Amino acid sequence: MDTSAILHDAGLRVTVQRIAVLQALALSPHSSADRLHTAVTGSGIALPTVHAILGDLVEAGVARRVSLPDADRALFEVEPDDNHHHMQCVRCGRLETVSCSVGAAPCLHPAEDHGMRLLEASVTYRAICRACEEASPGR
Repeated sequence: MDTSAILHDAGLRVTVQRIAVLQALALSPHSSADRLHTAVTGSGIALPTVHAILGDLVEAGVARRVSLPDADRALFEVEPDDNHHHMQCVRCGRLETVSCSVGAAPCLHPAEDHGMRLLEASVTYRAICRACEEASPGR
């Protein structure tokens, strides 16, 4: 992944901090700002700077913010143009990417658009992963 080119093409200034955060995010999709901060901790990047960089990446369309039901923080991923959904285990929190059955965004259309131009539809499948199911008492 040529992070410098991605940042440049998105109109963002190419900095060591942005490169570090973007590379960490590419290596660890569905990460929180805290987790990314831990990943780049040797770079001397402060947590507020990681938050600011993530905001810049999302605003520029380089990354996507993923908000999940019952989550205490947002997660981020580097696939903003890949139309997909997520499946989350309600017990352990494991998160997996699920391909959209239609392919093109938005893949769902509401009965009423209220005069708004629909950009995307976000679906989160809530599930129990196999490991949690097998670990359940009574199995």
